[in-house]
Amino acid sequence: MTDHVLLNRKNWDEDAPNWVEGGRENWAQDEPSWGIWSVPESELHLLPDDLRGLDAVELGCGTGYVSSWMSRRGARVVGIDNSREQLRTARMFQKEFGVQFPLIHADAEHAPLGAESFDFAISEYGAAIWCDPYRWIPEAARLLRPGGRLVFLANSVFMMLTTPDLEVDGPARECFLRDYFGMHRFEWTDYPSVEFHLPHGELIRLFRATGFEVEDLIEVRPPEGSTTRHPLATLEWSRRWPCEEVWKVRKQ
Repeated sequence: MTDHVLLNRKNWDEDAPNWVEGGRENWAQDEPSWGIWSVPESELHLLPDDLRGLDAVELGCGTGYVSSWMSRRGARVVGIDNSREQLRTARMFQKEFGVQFPLIHADAEHAPLGAESFDFAISEYGAAIWCDPYRWIPEAARLLRPGGRLVFLANSVFMMLTTPDLEVDGPARECFLRDYFGMHRFEWTDYPSVEFHLPHGELIRLFRATGFEVEDLIEVRPPEGSTTRHPLATLEWSRRWPCEEVWKVRKQ
């Protein structure tokens, strides 16, 4: 395993208790909602209109609520996560809510699953930010059948360029703090972990190189009055600039 896989595993194993409450709230939702502002599925449409009978995989499933939403809508779901403790929470919720699907402790950069096994792959944060895109996106392409779709939500490029190095320095600012060119690996010291983000042009070239066709890019704007428990950006900031983005691509 690479250094960031082990570092992120240790971080998420230690931090897992802090995500139990939010995980339970998301498991209990009738309609999915997405990202730090809980934008409803009816606005973003991350999930296929009809999941019945589809083979779906969540790459970096955490507490498993996205997988539970898909399972309850008729998909055959597999959840993968790098953190054993996050999966422990997910199994607890499976019993609590009576929804069962396979959970695999593995790195989404090297998924222990067969090629062309899935019709749909999704990541809300998860692999979308904690795995190296030059590894996890080709792996997602390997897992998907021809015509299969990959959808993921992550921090926006604007967010990554304006977020201070330390959380104590406050939320995203109204000025650039980093270079756009060359962005890839982001290491945090007060929250020991490694994230990955690419410039849009570089990401599009990666999609094309791995056999994906871009269907849509949604730059998320939270509705007025939205609230969040995550102090990454203020609502005023997020109404002016996207703090999150959703990519939708299809394997050719």
